[in-house]
Order: sequence, then C-alpha cells, then structure tokens
Amino acid sequence: MPNPVPAISEAESRVMEVLWRKAPQSSEEIVAALQRESDWHEKTIRTLLGRLLAKGAVSAEKDGRRYLYSPALSRERWQSQESRSLLDRVFGGRLSPLLAHFSQHEKLGAKDIAELRKLLESIEKKER
Repeated sequence: MPNPVPAISEAESRVMEVLWRKAPQSSEEIVAALQRESDWHEKTIRTLLGRLLAKGAVSAEKDGRRYLYSPALSRERWQSQESRSLLDRVFGGRLSPLLAHFSQHEKLGAKDIAELRKLLESIEKKER
C-alpha cells in the first residue's frame, strides 16, 4: 500500500509549486522565487520548507555546505488526493454535482466547454 499523501496547506502548496517547476533547488533559490511572487519573509518560507521536509513531501540532499531540495511528492499524486478530498467533502464523492455547480456559478468559456465535451466523449469511448 502506498504511503498516504501528506496534508499540505495552501501556503505549503506554493513552496511545492516552486519545486515542481524546477528541482533540485537550494533554500536560497526557493526563497528568491517565492519573494518574487509574494511578500513573504525569508523566515516564513524556510519554516514552510521545514514543515514540508518533516511531512515527507520534500527531500533534501547535502551539496557541500548547503542542501538541495526536491519534491518527494508528485504534483499528480497531490492533485489526485486533493481533488478526491474535495469531491468527497463537498459533493458527496460525485463529479456531476461539481460540474453542475461550476456551470451554474462560474463562467465556463467556450474552450472549457469544448474540453469537457471532448473529455466526456473520451470516457464514453473507453466504456464501450
């Protein structure tokens, strides 16, 4: 049985995004990337990185006098867990109420609708 996906906060997910874009990175590189995108202080970013390391979402490898950090959790695995959690908690585990909600409360553009239609057709072909 695979290891459970660690719970990652909204703030921690922003650190993960930096590492999913490019890895490995030093803490200095991660801090610089996040400070370009936010007004977070260096200590905040290092604290988030430490939490992710403790949770096993990030790994660290010694490189001379510094550490290089890499994601130990893939974006796909995290997205799968997060989307399943959302469906279960908010929509009773069903996808159709989620889509109905978005169709009623969010603006779906022509491109979104075309992508959904294509996805549904692909699913129907697999089930035949």
